[in-house]
Amino acid sequence: MQNVHVVDHPFITDSLAHLRDKTTELKKFRFHSDQLCKLLFAEAIRGLTFRDIEIETPLEKTKVKKLHDEVIVVPVLRSGIAMLFGALEFLPKSKVGFVGLARDEKTAIASEYYWKLPDITRNSVVIVTDPMLATGGSIAHRRSSQR
Repeated sequence: MQNVHVVDHPFITDSLAHLRDKTTELKKFRFHSDQLCKLLFAEAIRGLTFRDIEIETPLEKTKVKKLHDEVIVVPVLRSGIAMLFGALEFLPKSKVGFVGLARDEKTAIASEYYWKLPDITRNSVVIVTDPMLATGGSIAHRRSSQR
């Protein structure tokens, strides 16, 4: 498959086992769900660009690298909101937008019921969060005014 990145990490494998187990109690389920979202977000931001800046440490000035890209996290309502919190823990300055899509059960085609995004620029990296993967209709949906 092209453009598919499989994340092979022991914490992810373990968390998935707990999430799939029907006997997992709610507190444990929430913990592993949150951990999984954080690890996936950490992978999603791999490859972002950096800019060199100079800072002053307690000892001296030094050059460091800071993220250059502006990250916009867009959860697909409602399930994608669960992934938002882990993303904001890693990058609290991220902008947030929301997309609401409803899927027609017969055709599996997504239709929009809510669309609110911040301004997206050339330096923006948009990360869509949606833990459901079925037909891919949500990610393939394009807003009618953007077609």
